[in-house]
Amino acid sequence: MTSLMTQLVHSGNQNSGVRPVNPPLERASTFLFDSVHDIEAAKKCRFEPGNIFYGRLGTRNGYAFEDGVSELEGGSYSLSVPSGLAACTLPALAFATPGSRILVTDNIYDPARGSYSKFFARIGVEVVYFDPRIGEGIADLMTDNTTLVFLESPGSLTFEVQDIPAISTAAHARQALVCCDNTYATGYFHRPLELGADIVMQAATKYIVGHSDATLGVVTCKNIEAYRELKEAANWVGYSVAPDITWVAQRGLRTLPVRLEQHQANGLAIAEWCQAQPEVATVFHPGLASHTDHLLWKRDFTGASGLFAIQLETRDKTQAVTFVEALELFGLGFSWGGYESLALISDPRSCRTATSWEDDRIVVRLHAGLEQAADLTADLEQAITTAFR
Repeated sequence: MTSLMTQLVHSGNQNSGVRPVNPPLERASTFLFDSVHDIEAAKKCRFEPGNIFYGRLGTRNGYAFEDGVSELEGGSYSLSVPSGLAACTLPALAFATPGSRILVTDNIYDPARGSYSKFFARIGVEVVYFDPRIGEGIADLMTDNTTLVFLESPGSLTFEVQDIPAISTAAHARQALVCCDNTYATGYFHRPLELGADIVMQAATKYIVGHSDATLGVVTCKNIEAYRELKEAANWVGYSVAPDITWVAQRGLRTLPVRLEQHQANGLAIAEWCQAQPEVATVFHPGLASHTDHLLWKRDFTGASGLFAIQLETRDKTQAVTFVEALELFGLGFSWGGYESLALISDPRSCRTATSWEDDRIVVRLHAGLEQAADLTADLEQAITTAFR
């Protein structure tokens, strides 16, 4: 059996005849059919995987990319949507109804929290947040009307790791689906579907695209029934992805393992360096033995990405601003997963309801890009010197 790295290099390729290395980009809104019978048959199958009917519902480029993501995540079917946020909300659009309950981890991506707290709550869905470290205790929150449990492991701001097998067992006992945001590690380092989750979401904007030049979400599931529900829900709200975007994303898939290995190496090197600095109070990186959930991470993950956070030994926002603005190789910006390193001042206190974040020392989220690790630590050192020494 070939390795995942090899599978991703060759995913979506034509296998015979004179052909280009990469599948050609196919732009289309309208497809032409030879007969009324053919177009009617295509319409009946419009929510089936790989069916060509109308550009909004899928193109050959999109399907080739989705097949590659299914290989990456160890799933059966994948569906592209316009953004990572769209991927985070699609399972609720598909499976939640007025009067149903959704359980959501308290370390959820903040824009997704806004969607769940405002949009879904407004249309009569009960949204209940829970401690990311709840584990099997989530059984106490399960009710007969619970349809969905939303996980993000680790959280992309505070990096708690969730016990997916324990949570999935409790959820499935009450016929609830478990979905997990797997953007941090991707299926290369983490396989939630193999741990018990039913649906996996990713902001392909980040590591899959890999160059900070496109927005894209992707949802992967185990069975055809879930895929059809997700695809129909995506059609309700008009989700559509341009073939140009999925073509770029498929190209990103081919180099994803190599890039992630370098992100991981840089992230760990920088995190270990930060841990030794007196100006850094805490490093939040699950790959470090000092992290609260390190053993759980070692059990369920095969690696880490380049994203982690540090808590500075200061409560002075001005001093923290001086630190991040002194950085030269770390850009100041949202998102992560591209080739470049990033820094962002964050405040976990502003996005908690089920748990509290009491420590008011300043948190800075860092993304280790593909630069030399020594250059990145040198940049952090000069910025710390500027702000603190």
